[in-house]
Amino acid sequence: MLLQGNWNYPTPIRFGAGRISEIADACAAVGIKKPLLVSDKGLANLPITTNTLDLLEAAGLGRAMFSKVDPNPNELNAEAGLKQYREGGHDGVIAFGGGSALDLGKVIAFMSGQTRPLWDFEDVGDWWTRADVDGIAPIVAVPTTAGTGSEVGRASIITNSETHEKKIIFHPKILPSVVICDPELSIGMPGFITAGTGMDAFAHCLEAFCSPHYHPMSQGIALEGMRLVKEYLPRAYANGSDIEARAHMMSAAAMGSTAFQKGLGAIHALSHPIGAVHNTHHGTTNAVVMQPVLTFNRSAVEGRLTTAANYLGINGGYEGFYAYVGELNDSLGIPKNLTELGVINPDLEKLTKSALQDPSTGGNPVEMNDDNTLELLKACF
Repeated sequence: MLLQGNWNYPTPIRFGAGRISEIADACAAVGIKKPLLVSDKGLANLPITTNTLDLLEAAGLGRAMFSKVDPNPNELNAEAGLKQYREGGHDGVIAFGGGSALDLGKVIAFMSGQTRPLWDFEDVGDWWTRADVDGIAPIVAVPTTAGTGSEVGRASIITNSETHEKKIIFHPKILPSVVICDPELSIGMPGFITAGTGMDAFAHCLEAFCSPHYHPMSQGIALEGMRLVKEYLPRAYANGSDIEARAHMMSAAAMGSTAFQKGLGAIHALSHPIGAVHNTHHGTTNAVVMQPVLTFNRSAVEGRLTTAANYLGINGGYEGFYAYVGELNDSLGIPKNLTELGVINPDLEKLTKSALQDPSTGGNPVEMNDDNTLELLKACF
């Protein structure tokens, strides 16, 4: 089966094995002549990164890279990247890597021509209209994992290093101008990253599917995204060189990010503050809290998840779906609870407050409040 194509929703995507070879052409298509490649520390010296820099250099585009990106990127990373971008006279960003590098690369491009501070563009009301549109540089996004779907997103998640809160920076033009989805770039991804990022994609699809908001297109995309994860994440985890599985997981990641226009929910409302305070892997945290959240939301989602179970070939309706999530987590080596994940001596009151302030709460099918959110958090340990 040939998994190749050019897609145009929600942004132009060049999809298929080997398409990183088109990186210089992708830059030319959006007018980038001197790109800054933004990656993370773990990728900086790997062959997939150095080979990409070689392609850029051979095309006369230089080989500039910024890789001081933390697993949960913060405003200090953004300031350092902006300094290098401006001093280097760059005119666009190649966001290259997993969700952290993609989010930070997008923010560097967004902030490159702004005069206001980063937090003035938090996803609150119409704050995005404060931005100078002409000061937003073009972005080429190249995911090397299959999880966040940030390559097709209009926002970045950046941690405030002082308050340890994750903030969403939103603007329509943060959406990359062109995306290269090359599953060959994800071949060397370690098993635990394959598992965590894959479960992030699943969480996006699951929460979008359960959100009470009306968005039939996202509903359909979310359901098919869950099917792709069910079919291909175990294969990608068992054999990291399974290019078909890697390709389908890249599709599922982009689908999850597209679907959650419909909304997210308690899974992300909990995982955002936990990750910000305890520096846990985002997708893995999503997986750990997924079953407690399913129980929390059961009264509102039982019928909907029975429909999903039928589509996914899972017997037993809601109960079967719940059991499947536990079995999938076990097969991927996901920790049983937040304690096993390394969340020690948590301030549950503070985490509860942060969870309720997270924008994801608005998409949860059961209304979250101080009492029930605290009890939900306790159930995750």
